[in-house]
Amino acid sequence: QVHLVESGGTLVQPGGSLRLSCTASGLTFGDYPMGWFRQTPGKEREGISYISWNGVETYYRDSVKGRFTISRDNAKKTLFLQMDSLKPEDTAMYYCAAYRGSDMLFTPAGVRYWGQGTQVTVSS
Repeated sequence: QVHLVESGGTLVQPGGSLRLSCTASGLTFGDYPMGWFRQTPGKEREGISYISWNGVETYYRDSVKGRFTISRDNAKKTLFLQMDSLKPEDTAMYYCAAYRGSDMLFTPAGVRYWGQGTQVTVSS
C-alpha cells in the first residue's frame, strides 16, 4: 500500500520560514515526478510546485516563485518544500503528490497518489 505522509506544518508569523517534508512508502519513489499542492476552504486544490524524478527540472506557481524551493532525496524517499518570506495568503492545507506523468502538471487530474495534508497558518 502506498503512503505519503507530510509533516512540518504549523503556525508561523508573516515573513517567517517553514520546511515541509513528505516521506513515501510502498512505491518506487525515484520513478515518480513529485509535487506540492495547497487548498483553502471554498477553492480548488492548486499545484504550487513540481520536481522531476531526478530533481533536474523544477517548476513553481508564480505566486510562490522566488520564495519556495522544492527538493527531493530519493535515497530517503523524501520530498521537501522550503518556504521563505511567508505571507498570510500562503495559509492553506499543503499536500504532497506523486504525479502519473509529466503531461498534466499543477492539476489534481495528473496526480496518482496523495498525502493527507499538513496545515500551514501564516498569521501575526
